[in-house]
Amino acid sequence: MPKKLFYLTTEISPFANTAGLGVFSAHVPLYLQEKGHDIRTIIPKYGFVSERKYILREVIRLREIPFEFNREEQLASAKSAFIPKTRVQVYFLEHAQWFKPLSNLLYKSKNGRPYNDNDLRYAFFGKATLATLPHLFWKPDILLCNDWSSAIVPAIYRQLFADQEFYQDIKTVMVVHSLPEYMVFHREVFEQAGLTIPERFKDEQINVYELAAEFTDQIIAINSPENNVSDELLKLSGIKDVKGKVNSLTIDDDSIESFHKVADSINTIIDAID
Repeated sequence: MPKKLFYLTTEISPFANTAGLGVFSAHVPLYLQEKGHDIRTIIPKYGFVSERKYILREVIRLREIPFEFNREEQLASAKSAFIPKTRVQVYFLEHAQWFKPLSNLLYKSKNGRPYNDNDLRYAFFGKATLATLPHLFWKPDILLCNDWSSAIVPAIYRQLFADQEFYQDIKTVMVVHSLPEYMVFHREVFEQAGLTIPERFKDEQINVYELAAEFTDQIIAINSPENNVSDELLKLSGIKDVKGKVNSLTIDDDSIESFHKVADSINTIIDAID
């Protein structure tokens, strides 16, 4: 059955791609669209993305959208384009402080050191993304939240948005591509996003996948021949507790056939979500 899908990611090729997520996020949404789903995608608007080359368009209703972050009113805007040579719509979430200054390395500086505010930046992205939804005049059935940088979204949705009339009955799926060091967030980041941290999390450093696991409806682990993500994910106590939600898929390589196969499997999973 066709559904409305909102695909959240921090990389889509050719706009941004560091280690395969961007290529995945260009192909899989296209194949889900071909299966009849109404799919839209959203990524941050990085400063290196050429608005002229990719024909990013102003959308009046997506200018200066207000939401709360760190107990203050924030404003974010979005522009619209398409993944080249497709009709898959992409929204580019703009914010001069958080996204514009980044290089195409995205999560780390040229000397290889991770940015110390990655967790805060992408918590901001997640909450801002949810705030855009009423302004799209479109309500998704499912949020597909890709990798650590969107993993906080199920918790933000469930705690802060789900009871609002517009947002009711949206489902969330956490899609895990990797388990990098970035997946550990500072406690204060969850608090700045407005979340109440479950009591079982005592430490100052919290794995975002573990916290989100109890809030999301399904988890999809994307394995590859080099990286068994599902096995590593299930070693986390917070994931073990909800292991019935975990679906393991394997992408063999970057071939069209492999992306089709994964999209078929994702389609089966989302079709089963009530």
